[in-house]
Amino acid sequence: MKIGIIREGKVPPDLRVALSPKQCKALLTMYPHVRLVVEESPIRTFSDQAYRDEGIEVVSQLDDCDVLIGIKEVPKEHLLANKTYVFFSHTIKKQPYNRALLQTILAKKIRLIDYEVIRDKHRNRLIGFGRYAGIVGAYNAFLTYGLKHQQYQLKPAHQCVNRSEVEQELKKVTFPPNFRCLVTGFGRVGHGAKEIIDCLPITEVSPEEFLTGNFNEPIFCQLEAGDYFEHPEKDFDKPSFYADPSGFRSKLVAYAKKADLYIPCHYWDNRAPKLLTQTDLQSCDRLRVIADISCDVNGPIAATVKASTIANPIYGYNPITGEECDFRLPDAIAVMAVDNLPCELPKDASEDFGAELLKHFFPRLFGEDPDRILYFATETTHNGELNEPFAYLKDYIEGN
Repeated sequence: MKIGIIREGKVPPDLRVALSPKQCKALLTMYPHVRLVVEESPIRTFSDQAYRDEGIEVVSQLDDCDVLIGIKEVPKEHLLANKTYVFFSHTIKKQPYNRALLQTILAKKIRLIDYEVIRDKHRNRLIGFGRYAGIVGAYNAFLTYGLKHQQYQLKPAHQCVNRSEVEQELKKVTFPPNFRCLVTGFGRVGHGAKEIIDCLPITEVSPEEFLTGNFNEPIFCQLEAGDYFEHPEKDFDKPSFYADPSGFRSKLVAYAKKADLYIPCHYWDNRAPKLLTQTDLQSCDRLRVIADISCDVNGPIAATVKASTIANPIYGYNPITGEECDFRLPDAIAVMAVDNLPCELPKDASEDFGAELLKHFFPRLFGEDPDRILYFATETTHNGELNEPFAYLKDYIEGN
């Protein structure tokens, strides 16, 4: 089998890569029967020469490869017929903007394996950038807080060489003694955010303490779904909630009223109730920074009216009018809602992602896969058809 690491072609450009030079070398050591080449790229976070220095061949064409591995969607015109591709396709939720991409994949009889659905037998995701979304997003949260309140100024994460420099920058952060930070979510993103918070002089408290306690020191609280969702007729039950959240209601506003900074790291199902409506935010007098790592635009948090960019990560939200405004205005909520956060630390994020591929993906690609994990992550087949677990996309493909 011959593996090709592709050059990212999506615009705006993405500097990340699936495997670092050292990880490519490690893969060939682990699987001597495999050949691997890297497509040349002028923008990738690891230079072509860095791969050559590890003995990895850098090429201009990938036509003779069997499996092509990337990160973001591959532009339709770049797709090679009859290959196996592995990347984030952003089609499994029937995203309208990628319908033509999936139609082209089927027409070219490409087998597509989507990272987003590589899950273990318990349905837990095995591959993703969630951890670094949490790391960069939480850093940006404190950067935004410093700018909003004119207390300190941090270097943007994308101007830092690596995560070590990010952590050095955090030493500039200062809090008032009654500072309160709220986090929702305990998945990969939430745990990544917690890694940044642990670098700061701030004490963790329980949900009950956050609501009722008096503290003269900076505190933060990390909430699980059961802390901020409730059912009007029965006790909260996690399996029932995740199976069908439509009958539940949010009680997050009680926490938000006591927070200075809110960092959403949760996964949100669009069947679930809104978390913080415009009316809710009008009652949150002290909440003036929301760093929405989850970034569900026009979704559960009314202040997230759009995604922001790495170049311009912060905008203001007026809770009275519901409109965007200058985040520096006294009554404005400063919103950080960058939707491609791991791109700010491309080297660290790529190495973290590559480690997950080496652990969870390649052993199943080259060896045994008793739980059929890759089968259930295979969206299309070499026959030009949807794989059975993705038959529900038929009407999406047909434009219905």
